[in-house]
Amino acid sequence: MPLTMNKDVFITCAVTGGGGTQDRSPHVPRSPEQIADSAIAAAKAGAAVVHCHVRDPETGAPSRDPKLYRELTDRIRASDTDVVLNLTAGMGGDMIFGDPENPLPVQDSSDMVGATERMVHVAECLPEICTLDCGTMNFAEADYVMTNTPGMLTAMGGMMTDLGVRAEIEAFDTGHLWYAKQLVADGVLEKDALVQLCMGVPWGAPNDLNTFMAMVNNVPSDWTWSAFSLGRDQMPYVAAAVLAGGNVRVGLEDNLMLDRGVLAENHQLVTRSVEIIERLGARIMTPGEVREKLRLTKRMPRG
Repeated sequence: MPLTMNKDVFITCAVTGGGGTQDRSPHVPRSPEQIADSAIAAAKAGAAVVHCHVRDPETGAPSRDPKLYRELTDRIRASDTDVVLNLTAGMGGDMIFGDPENPLPVQDSSDMVGATERMVHVAECLPEICTLDCGTMNFAEADYVMTNTPGMLTAMGGMMTDLGVRAEIEAFDTGHLWYAKQLVADGVLEKDALVQLCMGVPWGAPNDLNTFMAMVNNVPSDWTWSAFSLGRDQMPYVAAAVLAGGNVRVGLEDNLMLDRGVLAENHQLVTRSVEIIERLGARIMTPGEVREKLRLTKRMPRG
């Protein structure tokens, strides 16, 4: 299909992620205060949306603790910097099997819980957006499966819609987009859906432009989409996404480096993406413009 460059682009900063990167860079934020400060700095640099996980403040390990999410959310909302809050709902679907001859029972390090428990922090914090990983997928680890069954996705997607929280569909392959369309057709998600194209995540959609365009061409024309890739390909995909008509995501969840041998901070990655987008002749959208475009409800800080 003919492509039209996006002239009004919003940037999402994925601030810390749920991977084991906490010991690979001192800039990966751990505590709610550190994550909030990094998110606010990213917003000041030009990110309209901040996508946030939480971590154990002591170990840096990924966490689902609702108290950590509440503190993080309160800190961001109480700041004088406006930004759209996007919380992950991807935790709680981790299945780690035994060896190939003895896959069951699953290992104690598995973290598989029900739909309601996976959504507790979303229901309590009511972010404007939360993610919905729209399929089950093998990751790089030998016996780890990110588990999101159709039943689980229907339940979680329905909860998001009922709460008035916009689902950001995370699509790691074309089949995930196929099922996302079914969720819309079934009335679980709103028709003008929001989707993030996740490129180069082993073993999802491979990181090449042919596959990327296959993903783009499978996004309905009335949906809003963003895209990202990992590591050294993060900034090239800023340009690719804009040229293909989408929005962009950068941040330490996906890439730790600013340049070869130079560890990045989130605000630096946002600043660089702003430079690329503006050099292409596009304009950076504000949080208020994103809320209007996506029909988001801004929540005020508690008490």
